[in-house]
Formats: sequence, structure tokens, C-alpha cells
Amino acid sequence: MAPDNYPYIRTGLPGPQAIQYIEKEKKFISPSLTKGYPLVVKSAKGMTVEDVDGNIFLDFTAGIAVCSTGHNHNQIISSITDQANTLIHMSGADFYNPLQILLAEKLSAICPGPGTKKTFFGNSGAESVEAAFKLARYHTKRNVVIAFYNAFHGRTMGALSLTASKLNHRKRFLPLIPEVIHVPYAYCYRCHYNLTPDNCNAACVAWIREELFKTKVPPEDVAAIFVEIVQGEGGYIVPPREFHAALYQLTRDYNILYVADEVQSGMGRTGKMFACEHFGVVPDIITIAKGIASGLPLSATVASEEIMDWVSGSHASTFGGNPISCHAALTTIQLLEDGLVENAARQGAYILNQLKRLEHTYPVIGDVRGLGLMLAVEIVKDKGTKEFAPEERDRIIQKAFSKGLLLLGCGRSAIRFCPPLILSRNDADIALSIFEICLKEL
Repeated sequence: MAPDNYPYIRTGLPGPQAIQYIEKEKKFISPSLTKGYPLVVKSAKGMTVEDVDGNIFLDFTAGIAVCSTGHNHNQIISSITDQANTLIHMSGADFYNPLQILLAEKLSAICPGPGTKKTFFGNSGAESVEAAFKLARYHTKRNVVIAFYNAFHGRTMGALSLTASKLNHRKRFLPLIPEVIHVPYAYCYRCHYNLTPDNCNAACVAWIREELFKTKVPPEDVAAIFVEIVQGEGGYIVPPREFHAALYQLTRDYNILYVADEVQSGMGRTGKMFACEHFGVVPDIITIAKGIASGLPLSATVASEEIMDWVSGSHASTFGGNPISCHAALTTIQLLEDGLVENAARQGAYILNQLKRLEHTYPVIGDVRGLGLMLAVEIVKDKGTKEFAPEERDRIIQKAFSKGLLLLGCGRSAIRFCPPLILSRNDADIALSIFEICLKEL
């Protein structure tokens, strides 16, 4: 059961047992992993996480937007237990898996667009992007792919070729997949063209049409445009509605596939099942992971039956669509449809308004943005110059950790708020109160 009194910090952080684990990790675990602060998790339930020293935290990270139904939801536990007692693994690459078929049928129903959709199952967001990358080239018989600056699509070589958010992701891994071109995203707070949404006429899309396609890349060579509907690791950047409308129209004009990366923004996170529903566009291919199975490894690449036309052996996965993960995903979707998507919209609107109130009070906050429970506060040194403030951002996150609130950074100096979709108003107020204390101390 979740504790009644939280957050509750009973030791220094990290505590004595946490220190022992951290030192042992340095010896045995790859140093390539990123760690925001010294949290060594023992257990979790609902909105709370307990570390190995008995400290209890309010979780506004949801395991990086993964635990959509909260930690260890009772119905998820039941679905996992029931399936583990029946069948743990039988590869869907070579055999028929009823739960894969049922989940694919459900995804066909809930993913945007008319007609039947087909699904390829993997284990992670990067795998879903890899599948979409390969499928786009296979179906179109074209080579060039367009992606965006600040995008994060994963760290495997194909997904990394689309990624352009941090140098450390790419450093010493070149050369990557050829014929991937990056263009500016609609980051309106820091517009690449020094325009504003009311006068730009989607200039970042117009540049593709009027410059890129007329000077460097024939549009008939472009297989797909990969786009995060809301940029995730790049800063939780929400573009204006006109951006996706113009981008979608561009893809229609040149018979280019519009590939929506909804790995972080999908599965109810933004207050709709998929973020593209906010913008009125229907992707040709959609990539899904993170929140789909409440913490179990699973991803899905979904496309119309017309587009998913590759032949047997073109692409496969030994573990993708594991029966336990599929059962958990079916239960997750039921919980999302039964009220958690609506709750994300309602609680997210409340938090957004409260964060905007703080924006007017604290000069360190340059911008507040988001949809549903995919929210961000951008920290700056000065509101006028908008100078990035990564050190100040990190100090706020560390202060929040010391007070029992788990937050994560994103972009160059933003803080993301991505709690489980079970969030209550009381938990929202606790988090907002701690966050404001941290701002005052800063």
C-alpha cells in the first residue's frame, strides 16, 4: 500500500544503503547511463517511490513518462500475474501469439485514422522508430528522411541518426545513417527565424518547401518526415496547431510519409490518447512505447495495411510483443479509456495554470508550456535575453529531490512535469508547493 505520509525524508540523501549501491554500480554498470540524482529505488506504489533507506518520494517522473497508470497498479499486477501463470514467452516472430493479435486489433481501433491498421511489436521506443525508419524506406522506395533539431528518437543507430538534441548522443558514433536531414522545429519561445506565431505563417515548414526542396533535396526522393508531435527530451516543446497542419499538408503534396513519434506523448499523456489528436492530423506511421504497458517493455509501430506492405522476413523481433507485456498493455488501455486520459487533461490544465502563476512571480521562469500531464517550465537567467540556465535548472531539481519531489530535466534548461496519469489534485498541490519553495530558495 502507498504510505499515508509523503513525501518523507528520514536520512541524508543519498542514505547509507544508497551510497553502497551507488559505489557498487560504479564498478559493475556501464558509465554511459545518465543519472539525475542519487535515487536508489526499493519499491513504488501509486504516486510514490521508496528508496533503499526508507525515504519516500512523490514521483513526478513516472519512470520517464512510462508508468501511466501509476506504480504497481493492482489491475496491472493481476494481469501480469495471470499471464505469468499461463505463458511467459513464445516468440511472435515464428509463432502465433493470441495476445499480440488482440492488442494489435485494439491499437487498430484507437490509433487515429480510418480503416484497418497493422502493428509491428518491439521492446522500446528506439525499436519502434527503427521499424518506422525501415518501413518508410521499404514502402516508398525512397532514401531521404527529414527530422528536426532538438528531436530525440532514440539511441540505436537509425533512431540516433534522426536524433539531434545533445552532442553526447552522437559524439564518436559517426558516421550515422546517410540521407537524414535536420530542419528547425516550431520552438516558438526561441524561434529560429525570430518571428512570432501570429505572423510566421509556419515559416519552419515553408522553408522546407521553398528552400530545401528547391536547392538541395528533390521532394520525390524524400521517404518520410519524422516528427515528435510534442518534442520530448528536446524540452517538451508544444508547436502551434498551424505547424502540424502545414507539415502534414506538405507531406500530402509530395506523397511523403508523415511519421509521428508518440513514444513519450502518446497513451493519454497529453489529455488525449495521442497528441496528434490535438492537431487534427492523421499520421501515416505512428510509433508508441513508454506508457503503453505501465512499465513493462513494449513498443508498437502502427501503420495502415497499405503502408505496412513489407514481406515476411523483412523485419522481426524475438521478444517484441511478449505475452505478459501485451496483457499489461490491454489492461493499461482499458484504464486509460475508463478515465485516466480525461484525468490527465483535467489535472494538467490545473497544473499549467498554477505554473503560469509562478511564471509571473519568479524571474527565473522564462516559459511555461505543455498539454495534459506533459508540462515544462523553462528556466532562464533573464526573461529578456532568454539565456539558458542549465545550472539553475539542475539546482532546482536537486532541491526538489532533497525535499522528496522527483522531477527531471529536458531540453537545455527546462524542467518537465510528467507524473502518472492517476494524479490527484492533492498530489498536484503538494508538488507545486515544493516546487515553489525550491524557486524561493534559488
